Amino acid sequence: MPHTPWRHLVGVGAGLVGVLTVLVLAFLWPAVTSEPRDLPVAVAGPPAAVAPVAQGLDERAPGAFEVVPAADRAAAVYLVETRDAYGALVLGEQPEILVASGGSPLVAQQLTALAPSMQAQLGVPVTVTELVPLLPGDPRGAILGAVTFPLVIGGMIGGIAISVTVVGVWRRVTAVTAYSVLGGLAVAGVLQGWFGALAGSYWVNAGIIGLAILAIGGVIVGVVSVVGRPGIAIGPVLFLLVANPIASAAQPWQMLPAPWGAIGQWLPPGAAAALLRDESYFPQAGTTQLWVALGSWALVGLLLAATGHLRDTGAASRAALAEASEQEPQLVPA
Repeated sequence: MPHTPWRHLVGVGAGLVGVLTVLVLAFLWPAVTSEPRDLPVAVAGPPAAVAPVAQGLDERAPGAFEVVPAADRAAAVYLVETRDAYGALVLGEQPEILVASGGSPLVAQQLTALAPSMQAQLGVPVTVTELVPLLPGDPRGAILGAVTFPLVIGGMIGGIAISVTVVGVWRRVTAVTAYSVLGGLAVAGVLQGWFGALAGSYWVNAGIIGLAILAIGGVIVGVVSVVGRPGIAIGPVLFLLVANPIASAAQPWQMLPAPWGAIGQWLPPGAAAALLRDESYFPQAGTTQLWVALGSWALVGLLLAATGHLRDTGAASRAALAEASEQEPQLVPA
């Protein structure tokens, strides 16, 4: 009975170990390297009082916070509500710490922990005020912090399945678009209607999720349409191993080493997570860059898929090709 050569066995084992190592690095590297870095925090109050407090912040957590000056409490609240700051310190006769757990529970906890030292420094009681509390359906922010992984998997499954089972350029474009629309409606229904983990407009949330699925699945379909079956690897490599770990769905993107946090906001998982958070908690926040990021990825995927007339069969399986051939009209000799 023939056996697999030992050298082949060693090669397969080494290759699998390499894949495992890459997976571990991709998913755990962000957790190992994450730490507070230049998190914008508004400070409102008299200039003479702001400087000592800013210095105290830097001494307590060097490099963790970036002070954003605010004219008064109303200006500080506006900076938080527009996501230009993760929280605020309001100085004066009634010192106050403004936190926004909806933006980042981690930063809210860090700012709350400043109350005792700030009170000792100022010599008066310090009040902690929650401006943007977490939703009752997601009281720890865990659901919104983990939403990118199922979106990536869902987009990959749809893109790969359509690439393998659907023959024809426009049929693939139609299939991935329909899958994205229906997937967005269904997932938003679960997250918002069932779990209560999202707020704001259901239709906008469904659009964000659907666009994220299209950005991921459409790129897979598009690349496969152009280069064939090897293009399937774009999903696991780009979206699962690169984009998802740096999406920063559960923490501020500034906590990742530069420039990875900023890059993550231009990739579909990070842009979708930030948009869902803004729609649910920060309706006044500017979101143009995030919409542009998602829309650009979706457009690139559809354009690549539309040029797939060069390889109309894409990565279709033999079964899909056989089924497509059976559906073609047969010419009957006169």
